[in-house]
Amino acid sequence: MAHKAGLFDLRLVIAVLFGVYGVVLTVVGLGFTDDADLAKADGLNINLWAGVGMVVLAVLFALWAFARPVVVPDAARTGREGPGREGSGR
Repeated sequence: MAHKAGLFDLRLVIAVLFGVYGVVLTVVGLGFTDDADLAKADGLNINLWAGVGMVVLAVLFALWAFARPVVVPDAARTGREGPGREGSGR
């Protein structure tokens, strides 16, 4: 019987990391940006826009992981015991 990779899917790990950093940057961009920082970035609140972009990317990765999950075949059903065990002649 095959099963899904679930929480071990790398796309979910990436989504969580981008989501956490994105939320932090969004909060910093909304609350802790002063005029001197905006002047350095030519009037663009880069923390806010980078944070929003990271949150959007995190949502896309999570949707991708749930829409097309990785299916891991069951070793007992395929007759294989694991990597490197096939063709051993025993």
